[in-house]
Amino acid sequence: MITSLRQMADTVRLSGVKKRIAVAWAQDPNTVGSLKRAVAEGFAEAIMIGRREQILAACSESGADPGRFKLVESADEKSSAEMAVSMTRSGEADIVMKGLVGTDKFLRAVMDKEKGLLPPGAVMSYVCAVEVPAYHKLLFLTDTAVIPFPDLGQKVAMARYAVDMAHRFGIEKPRVALIAASEKVSDHFPNTLDYSVMCRMAENGQIPGCIMDGPVDLFLACDPESVRIKGVDTPLDGDADILLFPSLEACNPFYKGLMLFGGGELAGMICGTVKPVVVMSRSESELSKYYCVALSCLMASQK
Repeated sequence: MITSLRQMADTVRLSGVKKRIAVAWAQDPNTVGSLKRAVAEGFAEAIMIGRREQILAACSESGADPGRFKLVESADEKSSAEMAVSMTRSGEADIVMKGLVGTDKFLRAVMDKEKGLLPPGAVMSYVCAVEVPAYHKLLFLTDTAVIPFPDLGQKVAMARYAVDMAHRFGIEKPRVALIAASEKVSDHFPNTLDYSVMCRMAENGQIPGCIMDGPVDLFLACDPESVRIKGVDTPLDGDADILLFPSLEACNPFYKGLMLFGGGELAGMICGTVKPVVVMSRSESELSKYYCVALSCLMASQK
């Protein structure tokens, strides 16, 4: 079982698999630095799309040899995103990654009905694995970045994507916590009604390969002592692997708090597309971007 982000990257490195990554608007030193490391470790090839002179400047700032990358000139953000998605769709690349391009322009290219990477009717969501010193194992979070207020069907898709990712880390039966303000089902909190349905679906095998409970608060999800004190009967036992949040507004600040105040690092990607899609904030560290590259290679190698 993979128990840390470093171990995840090492697993990819030792697998002997090498994936091609098309980066949209690639003139970002942190992105260049993350790919410099992935290329040096032998599990990635990078296609850097953007303004050549600015990419060379970013390489100089990061201490990267531009000769290790394939450089492709692009006039603007929109065309770079479209080119990166097109290369990935055609098979010239295995993974598409956001550089400095705006997230809206990048996702518009990914979601294009004719030229994009999202199958008709599919749910696009985001799952990330977070490593934080205060917790004894990796935590998988969803959805930090894509769906503002998921409905029941979207929540089910989010859970399935997160469970699939946890399986790729060797977690045979991940514990899925459906996060709310308390453990009570109430008409005043519609998400808790969805959670009740999802738990029945998991029991019936419609969301397979996991142990699911909710609604639960964070203490019941991740702290065994709180479970004992509250006396709540939950199969999670305060040992959750996956936290599914009711909205982006809840999940996004939670993960950023872990990064800013908890010393966390993450690896994340968009799920639901036909090829892995790496989207990160421009403020994310070079190390987190490197872990995202490694994660995308891990998931691409098993598609």
